[in-house]
Amino acid sequence: MLTKDLLRVSRAGGGYHPQFADRTHRPLSARVLGTYQGHVDKPRSELQSALADLETDAPDFKLVRGFAKLLEREATFEPRAPVLPERARKVAFEEAEAVGVACDADRETALVRAGERLDATPADIERSLYADLEERQLLVSFDSRWTPDELIAQYNLSLAQTALFDATELRVRSSDPKALVSAVKRLRLMYEIRKTDDGREVVVTGPDALIRATRRYGTRFARLLRTVVKADEWHLTATIDDYGTERDLDLSDSDPLRPPGTDPVSEVSFDSEVEREFATRFDALGLDWNLVREPEPLEAGASVMIPDFAFEYRHADFRTFFEIMGFWTPEYVEKKLSQLDIVDDELLVAVDESLGVGEEIATRDHRAIPYSGRIRVKDVRDALRRYETELVAESAASLPDEIVPEATVISLADLAASHGVSEDAIADATFPEHERVGRTLIRPTILDELAEEVSDGMTFSEVETVLADFGIEDASTVLSKLGYSVEWDGLSGGVIKKQ
Repeated sequence: MLTKDLLRVSRAGGGYHPQFADRTHRPLSARVLGTYQGHVDKPRSELQSALADLETDAPDFKLVRGFAKLLEREATFEPRAPVLPERARKVAFEEAEAVGVACDADRETALVRAGERLDATPADIERSLYADLEERQLLVSFDSRWTPDELIAQYNLSLAQTALFDATELRVRSSDPKALVSAVKRLRLMYEIRKTDDGREVVVTGPDALIRATRRYGTRFARLLRTVVKADEWHLTATIDDYGTERDLDLSDSDPLRPPGTDPVSEVSFDSEVEREFATRFDALGLDWNLVREPEPLEAGASVMIPDFAFEYRHADFRTFFEIMGFWTPEYVEKKLSQLDIVDDELLVAVDESLGVGEEIATRDHRAIPYSGRIRVKDVRDALRRYETELVAESAASLPDEIVPEATVISLADLAASHGVSEDAIADATFPEHERVGRTLIRPTILDELAEEVSDGMTFSEVETVLADFGIEDASTVLSKLGYSVEWDGLSGGVIKKQ
């Protein structure tokens, strides 16, 4: 992005449109690049002078400065001096005070004495005194990521981003709406999705409560543009606060805007730290629910909402949605509450306790889960149990009272999976041809064979090998069934003993 003073826009007809660079400006972008490349190991003041000369020949001096602003990020400037400038100044000023400088001769004497203290010549001291001033620093390296064409592309994108600094609202249509909404949520922007005659439009707002922080919010608008321009087809209309005058900025895929080959603007990879932490802790539980980020949109009257997550039950065609209401403005909270009024789907809502709207959500027949700072996974797990209990009961009702697996040995987990249900759904079933040993079903004939194979004094590792041949993993439970215990001898292993 550029600074506001480098913005080039046309206000013709009351509009607000950036003045993009095009192929005719390629020679100028190449010259600016060449100027930086040609001034490595030279003072910044010489580079600035050369750039100023380019401005006189350019169609607009802001164009040169805009190119230079982007290239400045690729340049490294450092002071080069025989003595550290701060140290040279300190000692030289001390000697000047001792000498009492009143003429050039006195000044020379002070420099000589300073040089003696710092083991340097008077010329070294003089050259070091102000070597750290910005204009005297040297361009020590310049490694540009851009060719002249890429520099133009980056300039155009940065110019459009700068034009969005003072935006109060964006209205975007995109051929890749999922990526758009994902970026909106990552940047923690307030939004809604409206139905239009030819599709859907994402409306990103800066509410009245944030108008005084428009610049900060506008910077997020600018970052969003990087995602917008990646779509094959898109159209963006922004309302701009142009020094108190409202203007419309229209951009589309017909403008010379595309993502350059590099991406200097880093984006947050998750919508918020609250969501990141919750998702990480929830996935670690290994429950019978898959956590899906940014599921399909939900109908909410004339608009649409995309919840933050969906919970998909692994053993049935069922999902419930999960919305996280963070510290939002009252206007945005009210807008979200109005959407909840007309959402028919099952919805859990984690609510920042500071909002004080948990009871209002509950009256809308949605489950409100209060949180402060972090979402308690246990609270979400408890909320899901309500659905899980019903789903398990439905699954159990579809199964026969007696289940006869074909396998001689099978785990309850594998048996449940073969029936497309959870383990809880088969918890009350009977297995007339198998014995339940822990979480494994084993035919009695196999238990008889094991009784012959296993004997007192065998090492535990030997027993594990025998049981593995029968497809049994839970060695300790089976040994207990056979009447054995394990005597452990530290790290050296264990030996089984008849009880």
